[in-house]
Parts: sequence; C-alpha cells; structure tokens
Amino acid sequence: MTTAADQIYTTYIKTTPEKLWAAITTPEFTKQYWGGNVNVSDWKKGSAWSHVSSTDKTQRFVGGEVLEASPPKHLVLSWVDPEDNKEVSRVSFDIEVMHDLVRLVIVHGGFKAGSTMPEKVGGGWPLVISSLKSYLETGTPIDIVAIKGQCGKAA
Repeated sequence: MTTAADQIYTTYIKTTPEKLWAAITTPEFTKQYWGGNVNVSDWKKGSAWSHVSSTDKTQRFVGGEVLEASPPKHLVLSWVDPEDNKEVSRVSFDIEVMHDLVRLVIVHGGFKAGSTMPEKVGGGWPLVISSLKSYLETGTPIDIVAIKGQCGKAA
C-alpha cells in the first residue's frame, strides 16, 4: 500500500498574523467557526492539544502533541484519531503577511499507508478554513455543521 499525498490548503485572509494565531489557538475563537468545538492547549512544544466539544470537554474529536510553535507564524501538531491511536498524522499552519493580507498555508500529511485519515480530514479542512476566513473578515462564520449535513445530498 502507498501512503496518501499531503493535503495542502492555502487561503488569504484580511487580518493580522496575531488575530489569525488567536483564531487557531484560542477556544473562544475556535468555537465560533469550527462547529462549536474548541482547540485546547498551552501551545508550547511538547504539550498536548485537543479538539473537543465546547459543551462537553470529554467529547474529544482529535488531539495530539504540539511539535513546533513559533507564534504568530508557525504551528505544527501531531493529529491523532482518538478512536484509533495508531492513526497519527501531522498538521502545519504557516502564517505570512502578504501586503495587507495574511496567507495561511495548512499542510496535513504524514499519513500511514492504508490510513482512513486523508478522507476524513479532506472533507473537513475546506469547510473549517472557509468558516475561519469568513469569521475573521466579516464577524460571521459559516455554519459548517449544517453544510456538512448537506454534503452528499442531491441538490
């Protein structure tokens, strides 16, 4: 079996690196655009991180370890499926000022051969990133839960 290719997502957001970093790492921000869920950690290298329900912190959707952190420019996380701790991949967030915008590049990769993770995250990242961009630029996120519910339904 071959490993899946890295998934690379790039977007440009009218914001600052500091606001974007806060949006990725602060529970109050992530709750707004990530379907009511929050990212929790102290965001220091070697620390654990979790993506959990904002209403039930024991409901963990994904987690892992902070592998690298250079606020507000670079964050690398291991990405572990709580239902299968052998499903480990890697996500990097690179934030760079581009004129009056900020470029966000997310690379999700390091998938093991035969992993189901690429399919799981491939449907989620575009929605999360779109909602993040909308929230930072307009103050209104996309309802990703409603949209995910529509995926696969006939138009």
